[in-house]
Amino acid sequence: MPSILITGANRGIGLELTRQYAADGWTVYACCRKPAEAQHLQTLAQGFHGTVEIHELDVTNEQQRQALAAKLNVPIDILFNNAGVSGGWGHQAFGQTDVQAWRDTLENNVIAPQKMMEAFVDHVAASQLKIMANMTSRMASMADNSSGGAYLYRSSKAGLNAVCVSAARDLAKQDLKVVALHPGWVRTDMGGSGGELSVAQSVTALRRNLSNVTANDSGRFIDIDGSTIPW
Repeated sequence: MPSILITGANRGIGLELTRQYAADGWTVYACCRKPAEAQHLQTLAQGFHGTVEIHELDVTNEQQRQALAAKLNVPIDILFNNAGVSGGWGHQAFGQTDVQAWRDTLENNVIAPQKMMEAFVDHVAASQLKIMANMTSRMASMADNSSGGAYLYRSSKAGLNAVCVSAARDLAKQDLKVVALHPGWVRTDMGGSGGELSVAQSVTALRRNLSNVTANDSGRFIDIDGSTIPW
């Protein structure tokens, strides 16, 4: 039975990833900061009779990362770094950037995914699929940036893309594949109500893209339609 670890699994895309993979018979290690308050995730886990395991994890907490890695002494086919933050859209314009919010955004969106990959590299290397997926955004693309602004979010996701490329190069000798995935413009708390895709549509496409990943894709910035986004 294949397995996947998903961060930020308590809502939105993370919750739907959990639902769809569990429905396909995968073992899902669903991680969130406050499991006791994750009512939708708890209900979902109850419906899958042990296929979904819920684990407490603040991805910025080194002690929790290491404790979970030690606890889950099993192969993990896909590590999906889904958890992330926007940084708050109210202070991302030129001249209005908030330094502490910027630091927090970089901690969540760049450093935490890197440290998750470091903590779980042996788990993924021991699996069949050997995939590390990092949720990024088309807003990280410098070639595609025609509107400016969003300094905190754009820079953090561009940093994550750089991390993905370096990890792809460093882990190739272990046959690991590392990819950066854009989920599309999705109707979530972060994406807003005007998004082009429902959460279910986005996750279906993300899963399709992951199922097609080969060694040649490692280090790619993959759009929701499977094409490559320019850096």
